[in-house]
Amino acid sequence: MTIMHRLSIDGRDYFLPDPVDELRGKILEAIKSGGGYVNIPPLRGGPGIDILFSPGMPVVWTQIEVGEPENEAETTHDASSPLDI
Repeated sequence: MTIMHRLSIDGRDYFLPDPVDELRGKILEAIKSGGGYVNIPPLRGGPGIDILFSPGMPVVWTQIEVGEPENEAETTHDASSPLDI
């Protein structure tokens, strides 16, 4: 199973491979310093995209597990019963 990260900024989603600790630190530093550009790397090759981060800007991180589950029972649910959340 692979961990992917979804970075949501102002309604746009950017998908990033693990690890993201350094990128999180750069975004936090830009916001703390009153604003600044941070390069968001591409999922595959290329230059990425520079985004201007500023205080008060909504930024949401989500971890997503990608790949086959280790135990098939984890993904099997009876459609007539609610999922435990």
